[in-house]
Amino acid sequence: MANKKSVLILGINFYPELTGIGKYTGEMANWLSDNNYQCTVVTSFPYYPNWKMQLPYKGNWYKKEILADGNQYVYRCPMYVPAKPSGLKRIIHEMTFCLTAFFVVLRLLFKPSHDIIFCMAPPFLLGFLGLFYRFFKGGKLVYHIHDMQIEAARDLNILKSQLVFKILFGIERYILESCDFVTTVALGMKKKIALKTTKEVIYFPNWVAVNNFWPIENDLQAKSHWGFNEKDKIVLYSGSIGEKQGLEALIDIAINLKAHPFIKFVICGTGPYKDRLMEMAQEKGLKNFFFLPLQQLDVFNRFLNMADVHLVIQKKKACDLMMPSKLTNILAVGGLALVTADPGCNLYEMISEYNMGVLIPAEDNHALEKAILNCCLQNFSIQRSNGRNYVEKHLDQTNILESVLATVSSPAFAGGNTQTIEPALN
Repeated sequence: MANKKSVLILGINFYPELTGIGKYTGEMANWLSDNNYQCTVVTSFPYYPNWKMQLPYKGNWYKKEILADGNQYVYRCPMYVPAKPSGLKRIIHEMTFCLTAFFVVLRLLFKPSHDIIFCMAPPFLLGFLGLFYRFFKGGKLVYHIHDMQIEAARDLNILKSQLVFKILFGIERYILESCDFVTTVALGMKKKIALKTTKEVIYFPNWVAVNNFWPIENDLQAKSHWGFNEKDKIVLYSGSIGEKQGLEALIDIAINLKAHPFIKFVICGTGPYKDRLMEMAQEKGLKNFFFLPLQQLDVFNRFLNMADVHLVIQKKKACDLMMPSKLTNILAVGGLALVTADPGCNLYEMISEYNMGVLIPAEDNHALEKAILNCCLQNFSIQRSNGRNYVEKHLDQTNILESVLATVSSPAFAGGNTQTIEPALN
């Protein structure tokens, strides 16, 4: 179609990854393809969150996929994927992707241009590929920040060299000042990013496909489907299993709550720390602690509805450096979110303002244990309902994407004008 706009997405994570950035990038590409956009994606092979190439993909060479009746082209690039990611290994991992993706971007210079270029950060260095493409082909460059990667590496002690951080922040500042738009997924992150650039920062939150996730009332067979009793209270953590989540605290809590055998702890997902966590649970002989693999999309709504308590755990130092991607779906199904967050951070303020979950201090295991027990014994139907209402009003996928695309497509922003329009979410 002659009036069809073209969008280029650069991102290391993509469909069919079910969690994290890949989930949202994949959903965004599909939405674009379904809504009169020609979409091109330069990405890797799916590996997250288990840090291993997913079958049937093999990441030893480039692969091109044509999807959505020809409206979506996906170029997959090989890269190094460490089985046990450390600070240095993560750097090599991202650098190899940026290098192999460069050759695809170079090839795209000889194809029709794109109206909008989205760079999904992390890795933050992808911004250079976006700038390179724009230099030759034009278009509006949108630098979309999911996680504040450099701050997280510093505050979580993934890297320790002050010289390295000085260089990284300098590179990031250049990217922020050079792109056309800077967007991010959380208001707390927006405030922090605004301190690093003269650009206005646009709020571009993670969304929910509300037709895919909704509350299921009186599904009495759901718990038995996953091997539990109807009267069990399921305390669920679903997502990436790494050391930074602090999930080992749940082992001691499960031991302390053995006197309440109806409370079952379920860890769903995969990641570099899963094997160690399983060993710890086995060593303690826990009968109330269970591990499940990531659930497929066709049963995921029912699976989330099965849980009575959803754990959203983060460490103090991660406050406002990232927004837990799992939270949106929890709220969409009317789940009770038990969130570790301290006053002053965006996550705390959001949950508190709309009364749509239970808040406890980060890294306070005693408070976490007490809150889990309370959530299993008390009625929190008001918080559950508030969460679903919030999603319907503020996090509808179509409303968010239409608003952001209208902003970055507006002629009012041509020529380096940094004034922005906030998405109409309130």
